[in-house]
Amino acid sequence: MAIATKKATKKSVSKLTHSKSQYMKWYEDMLLMRRFEEACGNLYLQQKFGGFCHLYIGQEAVAAGFASAMHKGDKIITAYRDHAHPIALGMDPKYVMAELYGKSTGCSKGKGGSMHMFDKTLNMMGGHGIVGAQIPMGAGIAFAEMYNGTKNVCLTFMGDGAVRQGALHETFNMAMLWKIPVVFIVENNNYAMGTSIERTTNVADLSKLGLSYDMPSESVDGMSVEAVHEAIEKAANHCRSGEGPYLLDIRTYRYKGHSMSDPQKYRTKDELNEYKDKDPITQVLSIIMEEGWLDEKGVEKVEDRVKAKVDESIDFAETSPMLELEELYTDIYTQEDYPYIMD
Repeated sequence: MAIATKKATKKSVSKLTHSKSQYMKWYEDMLLMRRFEEACGNLYLQQKFGGFCHLYIGQEAVAAGFASAMHKGDKIITAYRDHAHPIALGMDPKYVMAELYGKSTGCSKGKGGSMHMFDKTLNMMGGHGIVGAQIPMGAGIAFAEMYNGTKNVCLTFMGDGAVRQGALHETFNMAMLWKIPVVFIVENNNYAMGTSIERTTNVADLSKLGLSYDMPSESVDGMSVEAVHEAIEKAANHCRSGEGPYLLDIRTYRYKGHSMSDPQKYRTKDELNEYKDKDPITQVLSIIMEEGWLDEKGVEKVEDRVKAKVDESIDFAETSPMLELEELYTDIYTQEDYPYIMD
C-alpha cells in the first residue's frame, strides 16, 4: 500500500527549488529506508538476529538530505542508529541486512552488527556504539582532510543525548581554534533514550551549544528533506571556505522506540501523531503527485520496486555464509606481528 498523501504540505511549481529527478530520488530512497527498517523490526521480533537494534523510522529526511548535499570525497560518521546512512550513500541494502545477520557478506564482514556499519568506498566512516565517541573522531577525520589540503568536509552525526558528553565541548573548542572543516549535526529526535530534552538541560535549543565557541549554528526542520539538504549544503560550503566548523540542530522524530526493547511509555499518542502528520515521505510524495510526475500506478511501481529490493536483501542475508572461525583473528592483529595467535 502506498503512503497516504492527503495530509502532506503542498507546494506550487513556482516554489519548487529542486528538480524532478531529485524529488523522485528522495522519495524512492526514503521509502527504501522506511521499508527496510520496518522489515528489520519484524525480523528482529522473529529472532533472525540479536543484539541491539535502533530503527530510523521517521528520520529519513535527514539521511536523504545529507546524501544529496554531499560532495564526492566528503566523509560521514555517525552513532549507532546507522542502518539508513549507508543506504542513503548508495550501499545495496543487502549488505546492511547481512551485517545485521552477522554474515560474512555484511559490510563489516558480520563483525559489527546493527551499530557498526562501515564502507570505506562510500566514505562511511562507521556507526559507533559508544555514545558521543564519534564526535572527536569526526573532527579528526576532518582535520586529516584539512591537513592533506582537500576541500572535503566530515559530516559528524550525533543524537540529542550525545551532546551531554564532555567530549563534545572539547571537540568544539579544538575545532573552532583550528578551523577544522567539520559539520556537527545533531539528529534531534527529542529523546535521549526515554528522557526528553527538557529534563536534561535548561537550554532546549541545541543550536545554542556552539555560541560560547563562536561557532555558527542554526536549527533545521528535520521533517523536510529540502530544508535538510539546503542547511547541510550551506554549512558544508562554510567549512570548505576555511571558516571552520558549523553546527546544525536538525529537529526530527523517531516513530519507534529508542531500541526494539523500548516500551515508549514516556510520550503520548497525540505527540506521535502530530509528527506523523508531517511525515517526510508523505510530503515529498504529495509534491510528486501534485506535479503529475507519478500517478497511483506509478506510486505502486515504486513501492513494488522497493519491496523487491528489501525482499532481496533478506534472501541474501538468509543464504549468506556465517564467518569462518579464522575470522576471529583477522582485522585485529597482523600475522607477522603476532604469529602465535593462530597456534
